[in-house]
Amino acid sequence: MNANDILLTDQVAVVTGGGGGIGRGIALAMASAGADVVIGEIIPERAEETATRVRELGRKALPVQMDAMDSDQVRGLIDKAASEFGRIDILVNNAGGVSRRLFLDQSERSWRRLIDFNLVSMLAAISAAVPVMKAGGRGGSIINVSSIEGSRAAPQYAVYAACKAAMNNLTRSLALEFGDDGIRINTIAPDHTVTPGIRGQIKGPVDPSTWTKLTPEHEAGLASIIPLGREGVDSECGDAAVFLASKMASYITGVVLPVDGGTYASSGWMRAGERGWVLHD
Repeated sequence: MNANDILLTDQVAVVTGGGGGIGRGIALAMASAGADVVIGEIIPERAEETATRVRELGRKALPVQMDAMDSDQVRGLIDKAASEFGRIDILVNNAGGVSRRLFLDQSERSWRRLIDFNLVSMLAAISAAVPVMKAGGRGGSIINVSSIEGSRAAPQYAVYAACKAAMNNLTRSLALEFGDDGIRINTIAPDHTVTPGIRGQIKGPVDPSTWTKLTPEHEAGLASIIPLGREGVDSECGDAAVFLASKMASYITGVVLPVDGGTYASSGWMRAGERGWVLHD
């Protein structure tokens, strides 16, 4: 093993939704590993804050305000990355989101917004970035950010989960289509991960000091269903993404990797004090 194979020195990574949460964690991890980073983000203050952090790590950054629900803006992000840096080595499809609602309470407009945000944005980015990767002749790495909800039932999140299931299947299918060009495509599937949105910060630069705190009861509830006993943090998704983008994963493609503290493995099981792990009653 060569420890330097984890490095992404002088590569160019494009991260959608890179201004906060998991996307920000991935962008900073890529920069820490030596990549220059293009940050697509709808909130300009967040894009700029992440770009500043990337530069502090000694790498170039290009913040781009972008609405992931607009395919033309997604393709524009790829065009700007290719124009600025002359190459794209890594594409991270992180942009997405959901709100909790029963399926029958959703309108068709709501379905379509979720599909555009979580699925079509990824299709647009891949279709624009892969020709740039192929033209470069160096191969490339595509990393999609799914969710374990794409692999299990998700009541009140049904359309979102269907999009993530589609993302997982697309990952496997495109691994076959892109393999001859040396382009690998993989997916990480997080679960409970601390992000600004989950902690109540919807706008502005990332500021953990403003985040809501979990109650002891909530923390205990999470510990009861997460085998590793805690929520994840964005940098852990970043570490997984760097691995998948690096030479250390040179023979890995078409994989959906849970980054979830074990919650997919524990589906249906929970800690119950002295009784240990039991099935949900």
